[in-house]
Amino acid sequence: MSQRDGFGRGFVIGSIVGGVIGGVLGALLTNRSGQESVEEKFIEPGQQMKFTTEESMEMARHNLEDKIAQLNSAIDEVRQQLETVNSNSPEQD
Repeated sequence: MSQRDGFGRGFVIGSIVGGVIGGVLGALLTNRSGQESVEEKFIEPGQQMKFTTEESMEMARHNLEDKIAQLNSAIDEVRQQLETVNSNSPEQD
C-alpha cells in the first residue's frame, strides 16, 4: 500500500518536471530554427546571401509585384472563361 500512496504524488511531480523540461527544450529548438532570415527563405540559388535592409525590401517588393501580376493574369483568364460560359448558356426570363 505504501507504494500506491507515493504513486500519485510522484506522477504529479514527474508531470510538472517533464512539462518544464519539455517547454524549455521546445523554446530553445524553436529559437534556433527561427534564426533563418527572411532573405535566406526567399533567396534563389546562385544569388548573394547577404543583403542590406533596403536591398531585401526591394527584392521582396519585386517578388510581390510578380505574384500580383500572376494573380491578375489568373483572374483575367477565369473572367474570360466565365463570360464564355455565360454567353453560351440560354437566357432565362
